[in-house]
Amino acid sequence: MRISQLAERTGVPVHTLKYYLREGVLPAGRATSRTSAEYGEEHVDRVRLVRALVEHGGVPVAAVRRIVGALDAPPPSRHELLGTAHSTLAGEDPGAAAPAEVVELLRGLGWCTWEQGPFVAELGRAVEAARAAGAPLTPEALRRYAEAMFAVAEVDVELALGAPSPEEAMRAVVVGTVMVDPVLLALRRVAQEAASTARA
Repeated sequence: MRISQLAERTGVPVHTLKYYLREGVLPAGRATSRTSAEYGEEHVDRVRLVRALVEHGGVPVAAVRRIVGALDAPPPSRHELLGTAHSTLAGEDPGAAAPAEVVELLRGLGWCTWEQGPFVAELGRAVEAARAAGAPLTPEALRRYAEAMFAVAEVDVELALGAPSPEEAMRAVVVGTVMVDPVLLALRRVAQEAASTARA
């Protein structure tokens, strides 16, 4: 298909497709002349992924470039693949120190995590901000939240491990992380309603 047909199939304007090509997040098509190329189903899939990440997930194009690079050449193990996805989505350099309470919480749970990593630091900042705003986030409540999130994380990891190829596993991790977060937030709201009703 030509680029105009690719635009029609994906709902993405031609000028945006050309931008994706320039930025390296969409591979070049098969050249048919000096000024035109043919695109296939793999381009349709890639455009839909990039669009989901950029438009719905708010992922910067530079991060999308790293993501598609990892999709095209995934790391050898699924564990490294998860790390690649996380480091790409982190959006900041590691090294920020997390509060001692957060580090102790993770150790107490027996979690093998990167204590100097961006997500542990992000957790520390989030806990501090919640408490500063008056949220009753006690150490016990934080521990219970962490245990509940481990169950969610197990679903994520099972999906990645069960994917038929490293490319599909990477896609499951990245798309799942970016696009399922709003689903989890909505589920939390519904569950709050159900839990409150059950106690009423």
